[in-house]
Amino acid sequence: MQQKIIILDFGSQTTQLIGRRVRELDTFCEIMPYNKFPADDPSVIGVILSGSPFSVHDPEAFKVDLSQFIGRIPVLGICYGAQFISHTLGGKVEKADSREYGRANLQTVDTSNPLFKDFEQQSQVWMSHGDTITAIPDGFKVIGSTADVVNAAFASTSQPVWAVQFHPEVFHTLQGKQLLKNFVVDICGSRQEWSAASFVDSTVAELKAQLGQDRVILGLSGGVDSSVAAVLLNRAIGENLTCIFVDHGMLRKNEFRQVMDDYKVLGLNVIGVDASEKFFSDLAGVTDPEQKRKIIGRDFVEVFNAEARKITDARWLAQGTIYPDRIESLNITGKVIKSHHNVGGLPKEMNLQLCEPLKWLFKDEVRRVGRQLGMPEHLITRHPFPGPGLAVRILGDITPEKVRILQDADDIYIRGLREYVDTDGETLYNKVWQAGVILLSTVRSVGVMGDERTYEHPVALRAVTSTDAMTADWAHLPYDFMAKVSNEIINKVRGVNRVCYDISSKPPATIEWE
Repeated sequence: MQQKIIILDFGSQTTQLIGRRVRELDTFCEIMPYNKFPADDPSVIGVILSGSPFSVHDPEAFKVDLSQFIGRIPVLGICYGAQFISHTLGGKVEKADSREYGRANLQTVDTSNPLFKDFEQQSQVWMSHGDTITAIPDGFKVIGSTADVVNAAFASTSQPVWAVQFHPEVFHTLQGKQLLKNFVVDICGSRQEWSAASFVDSTVAELKAQLGQDRVILGLSGGVDSSVAAVLLNRAIGENLTCIFVDHGMLRKNEFRQVMDDYKVLGLNVIGVDASEKFFSDLAGVTDPEQKRKIIGRDFVEVFNAEARKITDARWLAQGTIYPDRIESLNITGKVIKSHHNVGGLPKEMNLQLCEPLKWLFKDEVRRVGRQLGMPEHLITRHPFPGPGLAVRILGDITPEKVRILQDADDIYIRGLREYVDTDGETLYNKVWQAGVILLSTVRSVGVMGDERTYEHPVALRAVTSTDAMTADWAHLPYDFMAKVSNEIINKVRGVNRVCYDISSKPPATIEWE
């Protein structure tokens, strides 16, 4: 039986990060709404209660019946989770004099407690809360304090329950990984059996059992997720997999041909469909970003379905849905936050069942699985790319000429990132999470080329660093690199006479401009 840690989500922005940290300990975990604890699941070896945007005193605050697991399996409360444990079991939680946010130092740590095994006496942690625990429940003892927060960490003296007011999952808590390891491995007893190799073996076996001799259709995008899903399915069912790759005309320069060549090398059965004429026709004159997305999404489904219907004996539709797609598409109250291209319902007329072989993986795990499958590194390390393609990187209406301008500029930028080796021997491309060029086609700027005045479009370069795209910081690219790229774009791309660099972080900005 596969062991698992359950992470109960009370709405924290870092809940997914807790999950990723647990997976990094080679331990399977599942993020579930705060009120959906699987009480009858014998594979659960521990529970983590996440943070929350609420105060425990808010009337709408999320609450859970702690008796479902306290006393049965180890429990770790983080931030709101810690406050909820204290508040529910008889401690006291009060509004802090000032919001405790940012770096703090654990100055008193009980290293004899198993949660703080191998900890230094002083350790930097990250706080983010408006309430503070002013009294812990009877039967608990303080095991960690900061200068301002006496009850920064506490534990039950009779049951396997721990609580911390800081966030061990974030990078700024320097020994956070050690704390989570102490809880997951030492306290909960994880056998650390979750790995890329074990995932491939078990998933291939499950796919063979699930699909048998049925034919499966998979929509390829050229991205990491759908490519890894295709190779995994190909290993399980071989020629019974048919992949469809739709070119809507707004891919990167020469991308359709390059991706088709890559898939041929991987031995995949792929049908390539050039539908660019239809997409350009339907997008003509459209400037609203959301309308662009809807048109592209609608047209993609029409083109894909038309091709899929030709495979009359297909019974399954496979998708490269990954775990964050599913988490982000529904919040803990069950209301849709945003729709995702991989999480929608299937068209009824297709009469197909859904197969999602990557539905439990985070993005970094998908890449590890790809390496385990022997896929080329350039496919595995490929940056995320929006489903609507360059359409959401062109401000204003879409025309073939504007796409040509953006493709040429983007090609120079991405090639430059791949070729530039930084001082530590790593390419800039591998150092950033995502990069691309935005064409400001609704703007023109005056320039001088030779002795002539120009009045053409500016472009903005975008590059961000991130771990999961939920938050992102702008990448601090070397000046000599940006100077070289800017010069090459202006000299070689007809229609561009100015290059800018976007230094906005997410939040408040988003990674894409539209």
